[in-house]
Formats: sequence, structure tokens, C-alpha cells
Amino acid sequence: MQIQDLPYPDPGVPDARSGPRFLWWLFRNQLGGQFKALAWGLLHFLSVCALPFCVGAAVQAVVDRSGSRLALAGGLLVLCAIGNALGDTFLHRTAVTNWITAAARVQQVLARKTAQLGSALTRRVAAGEVVAVSTGDVEKIGWFVEAWSRFTAAAVTVVVVCVGLVVYQPALGVVVAVGLPVLAVSVLPLLPRATRRADVQREKAGRATELASDTVAGLRVLRGIGGEELFLDRYRSASQEVRHAAVRSARMWSLISAIQVLMPGLLLIAVVWHGVHLAREGRVGVGELVAVYSSIMLLTYPLRHFEEIAMAYSFSRPSARRAARVLSLERATDTGGSRDGSELPSGDLYDPATGLLAPTGRLTAVVCGDPDAAGRLAERLGGHPSEEGTPVLLGGVPLDELPLDSARTAVLVQDKDPVLLSGTLRDLLDVPRSGGVGAEEALAAAQCEDVLAALVQGSLDAEDPMDARITERGRSLSGGQRQRLALARSLITDPGVLVLDEPTSAVDSHTEARIAEGMRDLRSGRTTVVFTSSPLLLDHADRVVLIHEGEVAAVGVHRELLHAEPRYRAVVTRETDEEAALREAPSGEGADRARVRPGSALNDVLKELEEIEESA
Repeated sequence: MQIQDLPYPDPGVPDARSGPRFLWWLFRNQLGGQFKALAWGLLHFLSVCALPFCVGAAVQAVVDRSGSRLALAGGLLVLCAIGNALGDTFLHRTAVTNWITAAARVQQVLARKTAQLGSALTRRVAAGEVVAVSTGDVEKIGWFVEAWSRFTAAAVTVVVVCVGLVVYQPALGVVVAVGLPVLAVSVLPLLPRATRRADVQREKAGRATELASDTVAGLRVLRGIGGEELFLDRYRSASQEVRHAAVRSARMWSLISAIQVLMPGLLLIAVVWHGVHLAREGRVGVGELVAVYSSIMLLTYPLRHFEEIAMAYSFSRPSARRAARVLSLERATDTGGSRDGSELPSGDLYDPATGLLAPTGRLTAVVCGDPDAAGRLAERLGGHPSEEGTPVLLGGVPLDELPLDSARTAVLVQDKDPVLLSGTLRDLLDVPRSGGVGAEEALAAAQCEDVLAALVQGSLDAEDPMDARITERGRSLSGGQRQRLALARSLITDPGVLVLDEPTSAVDSHTEARIAEGMRDLRSGRTTVVFTSSPLLLDHADRVVLIHEGEVAAVGVHRELLHAEPRYRAVVTRETDEEAALREAPSGEGADRARVRPGSALNDVLKELEEIEESA
């Protein structure tokens, strides 16, 4: 796999049972690239480590006044230089390719898992952890996978050089062969402590990232309540903790690096001291001493890769563990799509856990006093049942028995806080669709006329609103404008079942009434479920369902439930206990005051409905 061939047609199924197993799975899927890097690494390291032998042979040839041996040594030096240049160039090229392709494979499997889990992901894993895995962790995992082949080449080179020194000059070679393993394992006692400090740094960095992500997501709310400074102080404190942890981790790694420099120096001193005595006794030639000395000097280069692989594993192990944790998540009661998804089911949408029934072809409004419970129910209707819940049925077919793409084609859920990606409006509306609803129809039903005008006005060269650019997450638009664009995007897909969670919570009442009418007309004959407590949307629904304490408590139309169901009225009108007591008084002054009280929530709602009907 080359970089230009990315992305992978199929990144494969990762082994997410643990972090080390995930790393091993990545390594096995890159055997071709690993063997290439190993081959080029051996050529590079062996060429570098062969230079001292050539230099030693040249020096000895000068001492012996042998021109032929000097020429041979010069030729070998040229070959070593060529091998060094080729090996270094292609080792770097292959290593970078292995790094990028490994990171790309991790990103693809993470993106696929994110798409499978949908909004359930951030409820099971912190948003900051997801961000950390998909950014910094991916690079560290790729670093370890790439560094392994270079480490293997370095280890093989060290063994070959030790054997060569023993054969070339046994008296000095034995000292080197004994001393090099000591160098390689000298830092092992420090690695557990360095790993623990790296883990602490990673954990604190993940917390800081999560805090930053949550703060950015709620920045507008924080400004509204004056909480910017509070969260700024929290993030400043978290960032300082990350800095202190990073300094402590860097101190340990600097100590390891110092030992990696000190120990070869001590070995070099020992070899030179012993070699000088041997040279005085005539047991070692000058060229042999130069060769052994130079070999030890150059062996510090491959020995550096022992430190690098230890550091790479220490940093990649927690990263791989977090990635494996995310990749091990599954859809609740997922069967992997046991049914054939070629024919989509149709019919009533039914949730056995709550008893909610959305008849086919009708607009059903769901009122739930707990917004979090409403969000979980909306997610369940999209084919993501809770761990203990039973699957939702569409036409009698469990949604979790359908392949995921088929389930999402049959039922589309729009979250309470939909995200608008940057790009043109044409790109935003370029989504999978049935073809039955055009862009103009969807935008008109969502009452986006002023949004289109604002986009054109904010663009320098866009005359067509469809070519106007939308900034990241639609930050240049108001909350109501973003909601209406997201609603238009959902309407244009024209799914068999559309589930909307508070789609008009940020728009004014007159616009909301027009949206309700336009959405009802556009979705005529299609099943639509709207989670809302807005009287304007509820008044346009064919069927209204009240969910109380996780079960269906009442079913009817808006105006009937408003007068007959106190729990429904409390959610929709925000009626206080005092107002309810006054209104329910059987006779007397309390009842009269309840009927005429101008500030009562029920009267306000009824009056607003009447005004909307008159203006329409």
C-alpha cells in the first residue's frame, strides 16, 4: 500500500480485545511494508557499521605499505558509502509510508466505528477521549508500528557487528560483545517509571482536551450566563497540570538519553584502555584497534533505536488501549444485520419499551418532560436500543436485525443539536436522498428564505444561494438559522420515517407555525415523529403522545390533551401548581380568577394559537 493509494478499500476488522493485540493487528496488516523497511534498514545500518572495518583495513595497509590492499579498502569504502546513501534514503521513504498508512488505517476504522455508533458514542466515551484518539493517539500508534522495523534492523546489525568483531579481533571483540548487551538493557529499570509518567501525562492531556471540547461546544451558553472566566480558570489549571506532567516525563526520558550516551562512552574507554595495552604487547595491530574503536563509536547510532522503540511503545500503549476501547464498542443487541437489507420494511414504528406507536403515514408528536429521556428515546427509534431495552419494530421487523445502512435509510434521526459542516449550501444538501423532494421544496418547508439571503449577503462572489459558503459548524448563522438548514437537510433525504428532536426550539413562534404547516404538507403520506413541547407544532400533529416516567401516559390530539391531561398541560404550558389549583377550584372566586387570570400559562398558549390562526 502506497500513500497515493489511500484510503484503504477495506481497512479490515481490528482486534480490539486489548491495546497490544490492536498493535499486533496493525503490524500484521503491514508485513509487506515492514519487510521493505527491514531490508533497507539492514542495508543502511550494515553499511554504516562496515565503514570502521574498511578504515581499519586502509590504515593497516598504509602501515604495511600495501598499495593493493589500500585500493581494495578504498573500493569497499565507496560501496559502503553508496549502500549507506541508498539505505538511508529508501529507509526513510518506507518508514514514512508505513507511518502514514498505519495512521490512515486507524483513522478509517475509527471513522467507521463512529458512523456505526452515531450519537451513542459520546454517551459511552467522553468527547475529549474521542478527540484524543482520532488526533494525537493515531500518530503515536503509527510511530510505534513504523519504528518496529527500524529497531529490528538495528538489533540485527548490533548482533552482526558483535560477531564480526569477535571473529576480526577476538581479544577486543569479546569485550564489545559482553558490553553491548549491558548497554542495551541498562535503561530497562527506568522504563516502567517513564511509562507511568507518560501515562499520567496522557491522562491529564485527555482531560484537558475534553474540558476544552466541552467549553467550545457550550461557549454561547457560557457567555450568556457569564461563565467564561470560570471555565477559563479551569482550563488554565488543567493545562498547567499537563505541563507539570510533561516536564516530569521529559526528565525521565532525558535521564534515559543521558545513560544511552554515558554507557557507550564507558565501554569505549574500557576498549581503548585494553586495546592500547594489547597494541603495546603486539597482540593487536594499529588498523585493528582503529576498526574496533570506530565500530563502537558508530554502534551508538543503531543503539539509539533501542531507546526510540522503548519510548514509542510507552507512548503508543495507552493510545492503543484507548483506540481499542472505542473500537470494541458495539451497537446494543447488535446482530450484525441478520436480515437482508435489499427490501426496506415499512409500516408502523413501535417501541415496546415505552409503548410508543407512530402510525405509518402520519405526523406523531411526542411530549416528554425529561429532555434527556427524549433524546435517548429518539436514538432508540433510530435503531440504537439501550443495553437493557428491546429493539424498535418497523412494520413488525426489529431495526437492529437490519444492516446498519438499511436501518438508517429506513429511519432518519435528526439530533437536538445537528452539526453543519463547512462548505457550500449545495454541499450541505448533497446527502443520500430518495429523489422525491427537491432542494427548493425542502428549503421552503423549513422557512429558509432569510437564511439564503444572509448566506448570499455574507459571500463575496456567490450570486446563487446554493454556492454560498457556510462556515465551520455554521458559526456565522444564528441558532434558529442553523436549525432550519439542518431541518431542510433532513427533509430533502425523504426517509420512510423521519424522527426530529426539538427541530424548532430556537425559532420564533410565527416562523415555527409556518414550519409546522410546511413540514406537515411536505411529509404527507410519510411517517414523521417530532419530539417537542411547542404548542404550535403539537397543534399540527395528527397524533400526540405523552411519555411520563418512561411509558406512554396519554394519547390524543393537542387541544383535547391540553384540557383533559394535567401532566401534559404541565409540560406544554409550564403551568405552576398555584395556577393548577386556581383553575381546578370547583366554584367561587378561585375558579373565576383562574378563568380570567391574564398571566396564566394556559391562557397565554391559547391566545397565541388564536393569533397564529388569524394571521394565517
